[in-house]
Amino acid sequence: MAEFHNLKVADIYKETEDTSVVTFEVPSELQDAFKFRQGQHLTLKADIGGEDIRRSYSLCSSPLDNQWKVAVKLIPNGKFSTYVNDELKTGDQLEVMSPSGNFGVEINAEKAKNYLFFAAGSGVTPVLSMVKTHLKAEPNSTCKLFYVNKTAKSIIFKEELEQLRNAYFGRFEIYYFLTKERRDIELFNGRFDDEKMQVLTKTFIDIPDTSEVFLCGPEKMVNYVSEYLINAGLPKELVHYELFVTGLSDEDIKRAERLAKQNVEGVEVTIVDGGKEFSFTMTKDYDNILDAALGAGADLPFACKGGVCSTCKCEVKEGAVEMKVNYALSDKEVSQNLVLSCQAVPITDKVVVDFDV
Repeated sequence: MAEFHNLKVADIYKETEDTSVVTFEVPSELQDAFKFRQGQHLTLKADIGGEDIRRSYSLCSSPLDNQWKVAVKLIPNGKFSTYVNDELKTGDQLEVMSPSGNFGVEINAEKAKNYLFFAAGSGVTPVLSMVKTHLKAEPNSTCKLFYVNKTAKSIIFKEELEQLRNAYFGRFEIYYFLTKERRDIELFNGRFDDEKMQVLTKTFIDIPDTSEVFLCGPEKMVNYVSEYLINAGLPKELVHYELFVTGLSDEDIKRAERLAKQNVEGVEVTIVDGGKEFSFTMTKDYDNILDAALGAGADLPFACKGGVCSTCKCEVKEGAVEMKVNYALSDKEVSQNLVLSCQAVPITDKVVVDFDV
């Protein structure tokens, strides 16, 4: 069951002109439920204009700090981000789901690892959590951050990042790239391209000595940088990413068009959630398992409904489904029969999916 908890906003402040940082007060009886790993996110829910609006935001605090902070960047016409940036105040309450997500790797204090991070804009939020955690918990590890923003004033968490660089001098390096302002060193002007990546991989990045790479930002940036590094010799399994999806690819569009023609009316679906079963028959009003289940009265976890956040992840136990898009699950997870229910279209007459994963 999608269990939300009412949490008090302990603090909210403007990090930049269009980004607010929200700190939640988690009472002692909920702190076990809200334990998290660096890189995970919170799903927030609010009634905005009579509509149930949910969004997922990465935790920018470290689990070692015993704080729960998220940064919310204002998106034009974004209902939730506008509400947070314009209306939410200290002392208010929001409904919050326990932390979730698979971005990030386990801490190992005994190993000396070299981490690379690529971020753009608000994509720095999970990266900040990871950098703080790895630097503090792994005393022999290093971190390098390559961070793209429009202008110097728009850099989210610049002061905190600089403080980290000073505190972990020699172990943490930051390189800022600006797309709307010119700087003296041409390398740091504009987005990542072949010329920049050639310089970075020759001067700042030692591919054979790289332990893990994390990328968070627009789909185009993430795909380009990850592909470049893999082609340069970095093993694919060391590359981890979260996307800001800016548009469907031609392949996604063709798949969605094909699945839109799939006849799902009459498909028998059984949902397993919290150890209990809920069954219903799909109608032509819905083309994915999540929406059909919600329409039938189920209470399931979801947030973006765009195949990005993985909040609605479940395991196919019986039957078969096909996803319209998938920006959240790894190849390994897909091979384990995990799917995003918001994108899952049944292709058999009976399907059983388990949300207890």
